Amino acid sequence: MTVMQTTPADTDRTTPARLCSGPPRRHPRPDGKDQYTISEVVACTGLTAHTLRWYERIGLMPHVDRSHTGQRRYSNRDLDWLDFVTKLRLTGMPVADMVRYAELVREGETTYADRRDLLESTRRDVLNRIAELQDTLAVLDLKISFYGQGGAGR
Repeated sequence: MTVMQTTPADTDRTTPARLCSGPPRRHPRPDGKDQYTISEVVACTGLTAHTLRWYERIGLMPHVDRSHTGQRRYSNRDLDWLDFVTKLRLTGMPVADMVRYAELVREGETTYADRRDLLESTRRDVLNRIAELQDTLAVLDLKISFYGQGGAGR
C-alpha cells in the first residue's frame, strides 16, 4: 500500500507557469534562459513575491543579482536552490534550521558533516511522520472496507 501515487509529468513546458513543473532539471532551462524576474519565479515556483523577498531578508536565499534598475534577477542556480528549499519546507523542517543549513552552505565544504547531521535529523523526522501517516491510512482503509461491506455502527 502506498501513501501517494504519481502520474506522468506533462512534457509541454512552453508556458511560464509550467517552466519549473515536473522533476528537477539541471540548467540551462529549456529556453536557454538564465535570468528571471520575480514574477517569472513566482509563476514557476508557486511561491509569492513576498515569500521570495522574505527568504532573501532572513538569509535563506543567497544573494540575488539585480538589474541596473534594481530589479531582482534570479538565475537557474537560484531556481534550483528554491526547489530544494521547497522540499525542505515539505519535510516540516523549521525555518530556523533551513536558514542554518543555508549558512552552512555559504561557509563551504568544511561544513559537510554539519549539513549531513541536519539532513539526517530531518530524514528521521520525515520517516516518523510517514509511519504515522501509514498507520492512519490503515485505519481509514479498515473503516472504508467496513462501510463498503454495508456494516453499521462506528
